[in-house]
Amino acid sequence: MNMKTTLAAVLSRRSLPEAGGRWFDDYLNRIVRYTPCDSQTFESEKALIGWLEQHQGRTRAYRILLDSRGQEFSSEEFAGRIGRLRDEGTQRLVFAIGPADGWSPEARQRADLLLSLGRMTLPHQLARVVLAEQVYRAFTILAGHPYHSGH
Repeated sequence: MNMKTTLAAVLSRRSLPEAGGRWFDDYLNRIVRYTPCDSQTFESEKALIGWLEQHQGRTRAYRILLDSRGQEFSSEEFAGRIGRLRDEGTQRLVFAIGPADGWSPEARQRADLLLSLGRMTLPHQLARVVLAEQVYRAFTILAGHPYHSGH
Protein backbone atom coordinates (compact mmCIF):
# COMPACT_ATOMS: atom_id res chain seq x y z
CA MET A 1 0.00 0.00 0.00
CA ASN A 2 1.35 3.42 -0.94
CA MET A 3 1.00 6.23 1.50
CA LYS A 4 -0.13 9.55 0.10
CA THR A 5 2.42 12.33 0.39
CA THR A 6 1.58 16.03 0.45
CA LEU A 7 4.05 18.88 0.14
CA ALA A 8 2.35 21.85 1.79
CA ALA A 9 3.41 25.43 2.34
CA VAL A 10 2.12 28.60 3.90
CA LEU A 11 2.77 31.23 1.24
CA SER A 12 1.84 34.85 0.81
CA ARG A 13 -0.27 35.68 -2.22
CA ARG A 14 2.62 37.54 -3.80
CA SER A 15 4.90 34.48 -3.71
CA LEU A 16 2.26 31.99 -4.94
CA PRO A 17 2.80 32.39 -8.70
CA GLU A 18 6.48 31.45 -8.50
CA ALA A 19 6.37 29.14 -5.47
CA GLY A 20 9.12 26.84 -6.64
CA GLY A 21 8.19 27.07 -10.28
CA ARG A 22 9.29 24.55 -12.87
CA TRP A 23 11.85 22.78 -10.65
CA PHE A 24 9.31 22.15 -7.90
CA ASP A 25 6.77 20.85 -10.43
CA ASP A 26 9.43 18.61 -12.00
CA TYR A 27 10.31 16.96 -8.67
CA LEU A 28 6.64 16.62 -7.75
CA ASN A 29 6.05 14.75 -11.02
CA ARG A 30 9.05 12.53 -10.31
CA ILE A 31 7.79 11.67 -6.80
CA VAL A 32 4.47 10.51 -8.29
CA ARG A 33 6.35 7.68 -10.01
CA TYR A 34 6.92 6.18 -6.55
CA THR A 35 3.95 7.26 -4.44
CA PRO A 36 0.80 9.38 -4.76
CA CYS A 37 1.88 12.97 -4.10
CA ASP A 38 0.28 16.38 -4.32
CA SER A 39 1.00 19.97 -3.40
CA GLN A 40 -1.11 22.28 -1.28
CA THR A 41 -0.61 25.97 -0.50
CA PHE A 42 -2.26 27.99 2.24
CA GLU A 43 -2.42 31.66 3.13
CA SER A 44 -2.01 31.06 6.86
CA GLU A 45 -0.88 28.51 9.42
CA LYS A 46 -4.46 28.37 10.69
CA ALA A 47 -5.74 27.42 7.21
CA LEU A 48 -3.12 24.66 6.89
CA ILE A 49 -3.93 23.24 10.34
CA GLY A 50 -7.66 23.35 9.52
CA TRP A 51 -7.02 21.49 6.26
CA LEU A 52 -5.06 18.81 8.14
CA GLU A 53 -7.93 18.33 10.57
CA GLN A 54 -10.49 18.04 7.75
CA HIS A 55 -8.46 15.55 5.68
CA GLN A 56 -8.15 12.72 8.14
CA GLY A 57 -8.10 9.20 6.82
CA ARG A 58 -8.64 6.18 9.03
CA THR A 59 -5.58 7.46 10.82
CA ARG A 60 -4.28 10.97 11.45
CA ALA A 61 -1.77 12.31 8.93
CA TYR A 62 1.87 12.14 10.04
CA ARG A 63 2.89 15.79 10.22
CA ILE A 64 6.44 16.86 9.44
CA LEU A 65 6.93 20.59 9.88
CA LEU A 66 10.03 22.22 8.45
CA ASP A 67 11.76 24.27 11.10
CA SER A 68 15.34 25.49 11.35
CA ARG A 69 15.44 24.21 14.95
CA GLY A 70 14.26 20.76 13.90
CA GLN A 71 16.15 17.52 13.44
CA GLU A 72 18.65 17.22 10.59
CA PHE A 73 19.07 14.00 8.59
CA SER A 74 21.40 12.72 5.93
CA SER A 75 19.57 11.70 2.74
CA GLU A 76 19.89 8.04 3.75
CA GLU A 77 18.54 8.69 7.27
CA PHE A 78 15.66 10.70 5.79
CA ALA A 79 14.83 7.86 3.39
CA GLY A 80 14.98 5.40 6.29
CA ARG A 81 12.48 7.47 8.30
CA ILE A 82 10.07 7.67 5.35
CA GLY A 83 10.48 3.93 4.70
CA ARG A 84 9.68 3.08 8.33
CA LEU A 85 6.58 5.28 8.28
CA ARG A 86 5.43 3.61 5.04
CA ASP A 87 6.14 0.12 6.42
CA GLU A 88 4.30 0.90 9.68
CA GLY A 89 1.15 1.69 7.69
CA THR A 90 1.17 5.49 7.67
CA GLN A 91 -1.58 6.45 5.22
CA ARG A 92 -0.76 10.13 4.76
CA LEU A 93 2.54 11.94 5.14
CA VAL A 94 2.41 15.74 5.14
CA PHE A 95 5.52 17.90 4.87
CA ALA A 96 4.77 21.55 5.60
CA ILE A 97 6.79 24.72 5.20
CA GLY A 98 5.50 27.31 7.63
CA PRO A 99 4.81 31.00 7.58
CA ALA A 100 7.64 33.52 7.10
CA ASP A 101 7.74 34.28 10.83
CA GLY A 102 7.88 30.59 11.79
CA TRP A 103 5.48 28.10 13.31
CA SER A 104 3.46 28.93 16.40
CA PRO A 105 4.30 27.00 19.56
CA GLU A 106 0.93 25.20 19.18
CA ALA A 107 1.75 24.01 15.65
CA ARG A 108 5.20 22.89 16.75
CA GLN A 109 3.65 20.85 19.59
CA ARG A 110 1.18 19.18 17.18
CA ALA A 111 3.94 18.10 14.79
CA ASP A 112 5.08 14.49 14.71
CA LEU A 113 8.52 15.63 13.57
CA LEU A 114 10.28 18.97 13.22
CA LEU A 115 12.62 18.72 10.24
CA SER A 116 15.45 21.08 9.41
CA LEU A 117 16.94 21.40 5.94
CA GLY A 118 19.89 23.08 7.64
CA ARG A 119 20.55 25.99 9.92
CA MET A 120 20.58 28.56 7.11
CA THR A 121 17.37 30.39 6.32
CA LEU A 122 16.00 29.70 2.84
CA PRO A 123 13.31 31.61 0.96
CA HIS A 124 10.09 29.62 0.71
CA GLN A 125 10.42 29.05 -3.02
CA LEU A 126 13.89 27.53 -2.65
CA ALA A 127 12.92 25.52 0.45
CA ARG A 128 10.04 23.97 -1.53
CA VAL A 129 12.42 22.88 -4.30
CA VAL A 130 14.97 21.46 -1.82
CA LEU A 131 12.23 19.61 0.08
CA ALA A 132 10.72 18.18 -3.11
CA GLU A 133 14.15 17.04 -4.32
CA GLN A 134 14.95 15.37 -0.99
CA VAL A 135 11.58 13.60 -0.88
CA TYR A 136 12.21 12.37 -4.43
CA ARG A 137 15.74 11.31 -3.47
CA ALA A 138 14.36 9.42 -0.46
CA PHE A 139 11.95 7.43 -2.61
CA THR A 140 14.70 6.61 -5.11
CA ILE A 141 16.91 5.38 -2.26
CA LEU A 142 14.06 3.20 -0.97
CA ALA A 143 13.51 1.81 -4.49
CA GLY A 144 17.21 1.15 -5.09
CA HIS A 145 17.20 3.55 -8.05
CA PRO A 146 20.67 4.86 -9.07
CA TYR A 147 19.64 8.56 -8.78
CA HIS A 148 21.25 8.64 -5.34
CA SER A 149 24.82 7.43 -5.63
CA GLY A 150 25.86 8.07 -2.04
CA HIS A 151 26.96 11.69 -2.32
